[in-house]
Amino acid sequence: MIIKTRLLLLSTACLLTLSACNSDQKTASGTTAGKTASGTTAATVNGTAISNERVDLLVKQRASSGEAASPEMRKAIIDQLSMQLIVSQEAVKKGMDKNTEVLDQIDLTRQSILAKAYIQDYIKTHPVTEEMLKAEFDKIKAQATNSEYKASHILVNSETEAREIIAKLNKNPKAFAALATEKSLDSGSKVKGGELGWFNPHGMVPEFGAAIAKLSKGKFTEEPVKTRFGYHIILLEDSRVMPLPSFDQIKPQLTQQVQEQQLKTLIDDLKTHAKIDIAAASAVPATAK
Repeated sequence: MIIKTRLLLLSTACLLTLSACNSDQKTASGTTAGKTASGTTAATVNGTAISNERVDLLVKQRASSGEAASPEMRKAIIDQLSMQLIVSQEAVKKGMDKNTEVLDQIDLTRQSILAKAYIQDYIKTHPVTEEMLKAEFDKIKAQATNSEYKASHILVNSETEAREIIAKLNKNPKAFAALATEKSLDSGSKVKGGELGWFNPHGMVPEFGAAIAKLSKGKFTEEPVKTRFGYHIILLEDSRVMPLPSFDQIKPQLTQQVQEQQLKTLIDDLKTHAKIDIAAASAVPATAK
């Protein structure tokens, strides 16, 4: 059984994620650098300090991505921050810190970091419990089918054409592959004589899944099956029973799924209680204007 993992509102968090290098604060000189809360300084660039706290933050970020923390990594981060600070100082000299577009980007970065911090805090303060996971597992078991099917199909535009193909199959059932290759609109399967391989019926549109579940092995649908794609003639080649995974096997996926559901509820609630007014002119793409 396949559990679809949606990138839901964690995608919100991803959209909001930027390097910690961008969370700089302006100094009195107009350049950017990390404040040295405890007076610890990793480096100084043209009189502006780069704090050890900032370096520690970036070391932690890289380590969380699987990179081994080392003196060489720390030195590379200090070098990168130094170069970034040098270039940003030059940008300030040219007045780019007053450019409207640059200011918009700075504001967007600030918003994204704050939003990401809020999401992370929510996840931390709303942990997924064992009871929640078991309830989600019970829902999945109730909705799941433990059967998989191997089938072929022929897809056409009209019911009339579908019935004509069924009539030909009634005379010669072995002509299915040839008719699929000749007539089917499904370019992916027609080259294989209509073969779809093994699949879970829940992965298909409902009408298709319901029709396949009623067929016996070696039989085809005697009535066209209408879906949003057109009219199908379906041949069931084989079926098999697939055991459901255990709770422990899918616990990590369940945890992510429940967490994503919580985040979706949170964002939907925030949006419901927010006042959002979109100007009509802003809804039109610039190219259309």
